[in-house]
Amino acid sequence: MKPKVLVIRTAGTNCDKETEFAFSSAGANTTLRHINYIKQKDELSDYQIICIPGGFSYGDDLGAGKILALEFICWFKNSLKKFVAQGGLILGICNGFQVLVKTGILPDLDFKQKVTLTNNDSGRFEDRWVYLKIRNQKSEIRNQKREIESVWLEGLPEVFNLPVAHGEGKFYAERSILDKIEVSGQVALRYVDQNSQPKGYPFNPNGSLNNIAGITDASGRILGLMPHPERCIFRHHSPFWKEREVYPWGLKFFANAISYFK
Repeated sequence: MKPKVLVIRTAGTNCDKETEFAFSSAGANTTLRHINYIKQKDELSDYQIICIPGGFSYGDDLGAGKILALEFICWFKNSLKKFVAQGGLILGICNGFQVLVKTGILPDLDFKQKVTLTNNDSGRFEDRWVYLKIRNQKSEIRNQKREIESVWLEGLPEVFNLPVAHGEGKFYAERSILDKIEVSGQVALRYVDQNSQPKGYPFNPNGSLNNIAGITDASGRILGLMPHPERCIFRHHSPFWKEREVYPWGLKFFANAISYFK
């Protein structure tokens, strides 16, 4: 049987159809629902995977993802805890990542916000392809680190390309929280250059602390990331497809989730 995926949209969401198509292409039974429908039905337990896609929910009027995050807290707090406890997967892409951190679903699923995604250092919307590295970078606390095995990252190369498109993507946290995330192995992805080295702008398109592009919860089953895997599911999506052999690594995220349940 195909795993069931719920893609949640609301006013201002604009990557929902692409995300639905990506999950379906990977072999899922995918349903796209407006959040108001879910409020009436509260059917989260009917699914194995929940995804909050990218866009500008409610126009980002109170900050990126803030209003949708408040809806999740008010309507689905207990349902989401139960969903994760029963083994479900959650993915937040771009605006979805902003929602996950502002609800407190990431990093600790305690519904207390500890980190945020704020305005890019460049002061403008950044729309470009970036290099991403899985997990670790050299740091003064590296020898204390562990690595969380994440369903979403299985089989991805150490460095690969995905596109970003956001105005509020700078990952920020107080130093104590940042160190805790690092030590616990919850950093999933970092911005790097083509040689796998952490670098500043434009390789780090927003000024994220420690070059963080995505994090997981402690189980590795909840992933939030600023890059858009749904925009790299065919090889010709890559700007390099005529220059060299490329693989649509974005598709791998969705395929991993489907394989996990199969």
